[in-house]
Amino acid sequence: MRELLTMFGSFFKIGLFTFGGGYAMVPIIQCEVIDHRGWVDRDEFVELLTLAQSAPGPIALNTSVFVGYKMRGYAGALAALLGVVVPAFTVILLVAIYFAQFRENVYVNAAFKGMRPAVVALIVSPIVSLSKGMGVWKYVVAAAVALLVWWSGVSPIWLIIVAAVVGVAIELYNSRKHVAR
Repeated sequence: MRELLTMFGSFFKIGLFTFGGGYAMVPIIQCEVIDHRGWVDRDEFVELLTLAQSAPGPIALNTSVFVGYKMRGYAGALAALLGVVVPAFTVILLVAIYFAQFRENVYVNAAFKGMRPAVVALIVSPIVSLSKGMGVWKYVVAAAVALLVWWSGVSPIWLIIVAAVVGVAIELYNSRKHVAR
């Protein structure tokens, strides 16, 4: 029970102090679950993040559920889910109730404009951190895919499907080559 409360508290803190959406939460989740708590290692986190990105729904929410499930099954998934959702739900509820009063406030608008660069940095941070140790060809592929999405408007979903098929094909080829030896 104590571990579930710790998990809820960790994800509550993540949900409470994160602005900018799911991708902005990734470095904070990464820091909490890898560095601070040691619940998963870096490779597992990358795999959970990939799975979370592939599943429907917000990436931060999916990541929290997957980490919680890995640690404590359904109870852990629920604790992590509630921890990350309750702060956001509460803030959104309060904003919905009071935002009309502050919509034209100069200070509120300035605060939102001031947070934009920090949100961009929070999105870029996990990309840099998680890409350490990749081979040069993987950087080239990642850059090519990003440019393809940006310039041509190709849906990232199709590229993820193609990448999954290519990954499976490479693994099958490597396993057959290994068996033939």
